[in-house]
Amino acid sequence: MKLSVAIAGENALPSAFVVWRGFQDSMRKAAEYGYHGVELALKTAADVSRDKLADWLARYSLEVSCISTGQVFADLGLYFTHPDREIRDRVVEVFAGFIELAQDFGGVVNIGRVRGFIGPGQSPEQVERLFLETAGRVCGQALHKKVTIILEPVNRYEINFINNLDEGSRLLSKLHYPNVGLMPDVFHMNMEDDHIGASLKRNGAMIKYIHLADSNRLAPGQGHLDFAEVFTALGETGYDGWAAVEILAKPDPDLAARQAAEYLLPRIKQYNLQQLGKI
Repeated sequence: MKLSVAIAGENALPSAFVVWRGFQDSMRKAAEYGYHGVELALKTAADVSRDKLADWLARYSLEVSCISTGQVFADLGLYFTHPDREIRDRVVEVFAGFIELAQDFGGVVNIGRVRGFIGPGQSPEQVERLFLETAGRVCGQALHKKVTIILEPVNRYEINFINNLDEGSRLLSKLHYPNVGLMPDVFHMNMEDDHIGASLKRNGAMIKYIHLADSNRLAPGQGHLDFAEVFTALGETGYDGWAAVEILAKPDPDLAARQAAEYLLPRIKQYNLQQLGKI
């Protein structure tokens, strides 16, 4: 398992849920604090220069863990289940850019709130059908580029469609694509899943990436979540992917990122040794 931190460009709107802003400076700090990579929160693939990104990653010995897409929903107002076909086509176009970028950087693109919601006059069945149609187009493009698409269940107070891991697994199973998976976020799981450890184990075959934040959305260790349970459950599934820190940047971004790294890095080191059978 490796640890990354969510970052965005300097001009990202306040709606971009990240720890740091400004790509180069964020990467410098991430490396300094011991992170292995960065999760890029982008509105479109044009938000970051490919050449500069490659240079910064090499300079700071980091990787891209994932391209996250919350700004596509929050800033551009685009989502997979929009009743207007032209809007859905635009989402697919934006994701095509992310997939091209991810082909060289990280190989993973997430679907969070951009998956859409059950709107006025829409039935759950209609929304599911629209999601599967749009997601199928995206997954087809991604499969060709050897990119994985991951779906993040989000709590009911933020969206009303796909709130827990069981719902996510059932929906993804209907896509019939090998390059899809789940992106659990333990903050959302704390509100929506029956039991964090049990749900992680039950859905372990689908888990490709995980977000770590405490019960109050602060850095792990600042709330009441049982991270020993989280790591134990992941270990039982054989998980060997990225863990990403997506937290409130409080009391300030630097301190939040440092708290998360200091809490998680020793636990990840122990986790990796356990997975190798060395302890």
